Amino acid sequence: MPEKLSIVGIGGTTSAGSSTEQALKIALRAAEAEGADVILFDGPTLAAMPHYSGGAVAESEEGRRLVEAVRGAHGVVIASPGYHGSISGLVKNAIDYVEETAKDSRVYLDGLPVGLIVTAYGWQATGSTLATMRSIVHALRGWPTPLGAAIRSVSGMFKDGHCSDDASRGQLELVGKQVVEFARLRKAAPAILSTGPVEE
Repeated sequence: MPEKLSIVGIGGTTSAGSSTEQALKIALRAAEAEGADVILFDGPTLAAMPHYSGGAVAESEEGRRLVEAVRGAHGVVIASPGYHGSISGLVKNAIDYVEETAKDSRVYLDGLPVGLIVTAYGWQATGSTLATMRSIVHALRGWPTPLGAAIRSVSGMFKDGHCSDDASRGQLELVGKQVVEFARLRKAAPAILSTGPVEE
């Protein structure tokens, strides 16, 4: 039996069940429906992680789990609220933990498809935050999927894990599906090999 793909979801806010977290879960359910195993690091989990520093992983069980999950991942989905036109500090701190993979044979997110989701109350924040997240993924050598979901979240739009707006739900599901699709292609016929550890 072929190895199942592992997709890691990272995102949310300090509030359990936030719109961002629910949006991420919709994308991850779509990835599961495509046959992947998913691992979720939600907002409250990220909030338990100390500010990243060289020794932070040793102090944080959540940080260690995140780093090990990313090391074993075939794809990643990252979801952030748009705070003041950019990615939240909570989500950025979690991404900073990926620095622990700098000396791995697969550096950072090298060659991994990465789906991106932004939720915000205004369109301007969704666009600028999505652009920032794409820049971060490029810096980590990942491949942002063709579609990034920019969701203008209005009150009551997300409830009990569901999205009442069909277009937004479709975007989120497509993000999850694209991550699995590209992860499957990458695994079957890798076009880009790891470039190795970063030299200091």
